[in-house]
Amino acid sequence: MKKWEKQTMKIAALGAMALTLAGCATAKSSSSQGNNPGKTIKIGVNMELSGSAAGYGEQQKQGIQLAVKKINKRGGIKVGGTKKKIQLVIRDNKTSNTTAASVAAQLVNNDKVVAVVGPATTSAGTAAIPNMTKAAVPSVSPSATDPDYTLQKSGKVQKYIFRACYQNNFQGATAATFVTKNLKAKRVAILTDNSSDYGTGLTKAFKKQYRGTVVSSQTFQEGDKDFNAILTALKHKKIDAIYAPGYYSEIGLIVKQARQAGIKAPIVGSDGMADAKLAQIAGKSNATNVYYTTPFSTKASATNKVASKFMSAYKAKYGSTAPTFSALAYDSVYMIKAAIEKEGSANSVKIADGLAKLKNFKGVTGTTTIDKQHNPEKTISIEQLTNGVVSKVYNVK
Repeated sequence: MKKWEKQTMKIAALGAMALTLAGCATAKSSSSQGNNPGKTIKIGVNMELSGSAAGYGEQQKQGIQLAVKKINKRGGIKVGGTKKKIQLVIRDNKTSNTTAASVAAQLVNNDKVVAVVGPATTSAGTAAIPNMTKAAVPSVSPSATDPDYTLQKSGKVQKYIFRACYQNNFQGATAATFVTKNLKAKRVAILTDNSSDYGTGLTKAFKKQYRGTVVSSQTFQEGDKDFNAILTALKHKKIDAIYAPGYYSEIGLIVKQARQAGIKAPIVGSDGMADAKLAQIAGKSNATNVYYTTPFSTKASATNKVASKFMSAYKAKYGSTAPTFSALAYDSVYMIKAAIEKEGSANSVKIADGLAKLKNFKGVTGTTTIDKQHNPEKTISIEQLTNGVVSKVYNVK
């Protein structure tokens, strides 16, 4: 009997040891989740470099490359007691949701990046989320503005998804307040790009906040060229302003055709208009009394030392004034850098933890704090165009 008891105790002891070792193995496996850096810190770029959103993607790529060049010139990112340089892995998602998902898989599984900047658009970014989440690798989109982008269907936050720009609901509400308080517009016409969540989301937020009368609400599609029928109908209505959220390619034509039709009312839009191509399409003289919300203004940044240095570096590198989307992408890289240095680790899970804790980050586009839903809390500006040039900036908090 005693012999049996001793054997039983020995087996129990061995079992307990096995469980302990299993626990250690589990803990080790948990801590090694995600991707880890090698000699360099690999950061992926999942970006629209061709297709309909290539204009935004190229600007963002320039901002990303400028940030990486500056960081590497200073020795890289401090990880613990050493510095590691950044190695960029740039892939084109071709403004395709399917390709964006495929690019995400390549970056996290084949290239073993520890973080990703991009995509630029909400739809492409959303398509990439499952592969980013499965690999436990964070992404920072410079410009995905849909309110639900960082959220799961249940309403819980997407652990690995962040952005450097504000949401459409904030942007649309700000435009409505500006139209009411600054422009004193009591009667507004709305022209919405309903081919994407971008335009419809902005319009929804605007309507919710606006306290005046919406006398007309019309829609258009991406790629439309002729807006004369809509504008002719508006000309015979008494309107104080037009709210037209969308991208510069269509809004530029709307501005041009509105002015040619004799409509002189202010035209107010969104950050998709924050591009010099808007005035090129509309014609400089037509691009007057035009306003749009933007997270970055060259005039407003005159008192921001970080922005001033960025603008000088951008001008020296690319020979032109830095656009909004380059500034946001530049900040996205530095947000990842700040997260790595805060956590003292370039493990992808740790980077996500660091991004979630980011507070009072001093960037080109202002001071940013990431909230519980992985959105940035930051100021917003409204730029006014006169003869195609920014003539005034309104800062709104």
